[in-house]
Amino acid sequence: MRGDPGPVQIVTVNKEDHSFDLDTKALSRILLAPEVRDKDVVVVSVAGAFRKGKSFLLDFMLRYMYRKPGQDWLGQENEPLTGFSWRGGSEPETTGIQLWSEVFIVRKKDGSEVAVLLMDTQGAFDSQSTVKDCATIFALSTMTSSIQIYNLSQNIQEDDLQQLQLFTEYGRLAMDEIFLKPFQSLMFLVRDWSFPYEYKYGFKGGSDFLDKRLQVKQTQHEELQTVREHIHSCFTSISCFLLPHPGLKVATSPAFSGQLCDVAPEFKEQLRELIPNLLKTDELAVKEINGNKVTCRGLLEYFKAYIKIYQGEDLPQPKSMLEATAEANNLAAVASAKDQYYKNMEKVCGGDLPYVAPDSLEEKHRFILQEALHLFSSTKKMGGRDFCYRYQEQLEAELKELWESFSKHNESKNVFSAFRTPAVLFVLVCLLYVLSGILSFIGLETISFASDCVVGLAMIAMLTWAFIRYSGQYREVGTAIDQAAGVILEGAAGVCKNVDDSFFEAESSRACRTLHVFRTQSFCGYLEHTHEHCNRGPTLILDAPMVLVYFFDQKKLDWEPVR
Repeated sequence: MRGDPGPVQIVTVNKEDHSFDLDTKALSRILLAPEVRDKDVVVVSVAGAFRKGKSFLLDFMLRYMYRKPGQDWLGQENEPLTGFSWRGGSEPETTGIQLWSEVFIVRKKDGSEVAVLLMDTQGAFDSQSTVKDCATIFALSTMTSSIQIYNLSQNIQEDDLQQLQLFTEYGRLAMDEIFLKPFQSLMFLVRDWSFPYEYKYGFKGGSDFLDKRLQVKQTQHEELQTVREHIHSCFTSISCFLLPHPGLKVATSPAFSGQLCDVAPEFKEQLRELIPNLLKTDELAVKEINGNKVTCRGLLEYFKAYIKIYQGEDLPQPKSMLEATAEANNLAAVASAKDQYYKNMEKVCGGDLPYVAPDSLEEKHRFILQEALHLFSSTKKMGGRDFCYRYQEQLEAELKELWESFSKHNESKNVFSAFRTPAVLFVLVCLLYVLSGILSFIGLETISFASDCVVGLAMIAMLTWAFIRYSGQYREVGTAIDQAAGVILEGAAGVCKNVDDSFFEAESSRACRTLHVFRTQSFCGYLEHTHEHCNRGPTLILDAPMVLVYFFDQKKLDWEPVR
């Protein structure tokens, strides 16, 4: 095997912020090499859970691609296995996506040449990867590969199918609208198969086993049917291979470096069937997207486009089963509390019910609001306090919007409110008409003319408002007229308030005020006449160790204590 070629990291996962970076330069060096850039490309990818032997399998593929035809491609018994980095143990080895730096050019029987790429992916569901990390890596490898090998251990479990559904759907979201099945070939590679007496090793046993696993039955739950129908709808071809355990030395010895002498004979036998069938010259499937063949140059552009999508915020965030369940649980509690608030408020001011005074309506709103919030808080929810608090804030915001809607609906039932605008305009017309006459009488013709113009504008506004209310057209203009009338009404109310305050201050200043201060330590009385300030009324201040302040009010003709 050549010493120069090796694995090249093309997609890196940032473990801190869980973002993705594409090494465009490294990928360009592989795909834009003059001898391969315009050739149709075949991409063989292996994906699955971490520490399940994906890189180990890919190295046997490399060994097959480098051996000459007719040779025993598995090699010597003591020959170590090299290529993609792999090792035993419990910690993941591969991160992100790696490509083998050498592109294999294969000539088919019809004389055409294709470029074969081998892709290794980060193991899913390790202790440092989020669901989004796993979904993105799996989706990227599936979108860019022509053969996706789904590497599983011991069996095809239901959660394996559900994860495959999530990952492929996440990939399909990122692709443009397509009318064909979005992905090409999928192979379930079941490692460490322990039931050869039920289904034999290899493609035949795998095919029978897969048919049973992906069979859609009417008696199945709808959720199980949906998962299987989704998988069938995503891939043009689906197959399965059952592979035996490689042996205890491979699984348990830290010194194992890939020597065939340590590998179980039945495992080597099945490798001789699996690898050639995957990489057989005339069986190689060229990468296609929407029915069009993809070259190495085109694959580079697809990588750029797809990674840009996953770097953005357009796609929804994939969630774990717990997070998705907790979210649904909290949203259901929000919907229930919101529905209770809506129904109770409907009984107060909804529909054809009569107008309710604003103070009374707000009081009932506060009571019903507390009931709704109590219903939400008392409902058992998943996710913890901090997680649920976000949905409580969402509920409060939505209830606030409902309250504003009910308040406006109730205000629309107020007859006086409905005719506020024409009433304001009518009063304005009358006042200005009288003012115009007075100004004209005293000789201020210019100001009188200006007043007449305003009268005309007010009458036009009143007629326009009536037309808008009748026809329902030009609602923006009607809103502007209502706002202008509101400003006029508020201004008039302010003027009246100022006049009233001035009158009250003038009247208060006329009142005769006499202050008396007395402090003593004994019980006695004090009588003082205040004939200088008023004509009538003595003041009796009872003794107390404090200051008492009295004044004489002429309206009541009596002394009143200052409050």
